[in-house]
Amino acid sequence: MEKILAVYNSRFSNLHEIKISPLSRAYTFSDSVYEVIPFYNFELIAFDKHISRLRNSCNALNLVLDFKKTTKEILQLISESNLKNGYVYYQVSRGVDAIRSHIFNDNLSIETFGYVVEHVFKSQKLKVMLCEDLRWKRCDIKSTSLLGNVMSMNNAKKKACDEVIMHKENILTEGGASNLFFTDDKTVFTPSISTNILPGITRELLINEIKDAGIQVIEDEFNIDDLKNAESIWLTSSTKGVAQVSDVFDLEVSLIDDHPLYLRCNKIFNEKFLGGC
Repeated sequence: MEKILAVYNSRFSNLHEIKISPLSRAYTFSDSVYEVIPFYNFELIAFDKHISRLRNSCNALNLVLDFKKTTKEILQLISESNLKNGYVYYQVSRGVDAIRSHIFNDNLSIETFGYVVEHVFKSQKLKVMLCEDLRWKRCDIKSTSLLGNVMSMNNAKKKACDEVIMHKENILTEGGASNLFFTDDKTVFTPSISTNILPGITRELLINEIKDAGIQVIEDEFNIDDLKNAESIWLTSSTKGVAQVSDVFDLEVSLIDDHPLYLRCNKIFNEKFLGGC
């Protein structure tokens, strides 16, 4: 079995040797938050932004985390892994109950867990499926409560799709594990940030870079009909980068493969953060 470097409550070991209590509130209630932090060529990508989002998620759940220790652990995971390209998964739970209870004890000790794995950053073309957004109403918190995402993405898998694009009563939100962008011939559109959408780091980085390059970006509320008229659709995340959508299952679209605006934006992002790969 492959050895994966991990850390649990500040103790480093092989991932598969870590034992977590079944009474962890991460396990019984998804009472936990997480981050996925990419690094390329040994360099962390937007590390401060990921830590800031983790801080916001912890604050939303009133989790008091030692961020100096967390930062040290993340850096140690990367340095000791000797991996050139990859990502760190880092999770923060409220702690371990004496017995399962919706009402938690205020004296619980914060539980932390993380690991580092290799990841190849490469251009992708994804087939996606539209689906109703089944998630709870605080998607701006990066919570481990992901059952709606899991159900939707596995339903999509049965249709030979790689991802989903979710909507709430016809209003577009985001992907199952990504943010949504689409274009006409010269403008980039993306749903505006709300409690229905995670404030994606890659989303933010891409918007800032392409705006600086003079490309118009409109953040607003959009519906499925807007998607039907798109010339190009992309999904962004820390592990996908800027991934092109090749087809939308059960929706009539006329997407242009390798659309010039997509190629330009993808090049801008890759040259800035991924060494032009």
